[in-house]
Amino acid sequence: MALSRYLRSLGPEAGTKSMSVINTRIRKGVQQGIIDVVEIVLEEDRRLDQISGQFYGTASYWWVVAAASGIGWGLQVPAGTIVLVPKDINQILGYVV
Repeated sequence: MALSRYLRSLGPEAGTKSMSVINTRIRKGVQQGIIDVVEIVLEEDRRLDQISGQFYGTASYWWVVAAASGIGWGLQVPAGTIVLVPKDINQILGYVV
């Protein structure tokens, strides 16, 4: 199953969670040390989708980086921001689903 930021909460019978629940779980997992991360200081003109592409091979998981870092709006992240990138996207999938 692919992890998508477009998941909708269909209720417990569907086995899916809303994005706010998933984002919260990712953030708490990072804070509690359950999710291993790499810390990056964002450079000028560097975006979360580029970081996602570098680490995961696809820009699609930019929102995972945002959730792990506690960033609410990934398109307006200033240079100098500390970004926490989960080391393994499969760990995220197993943790939040």
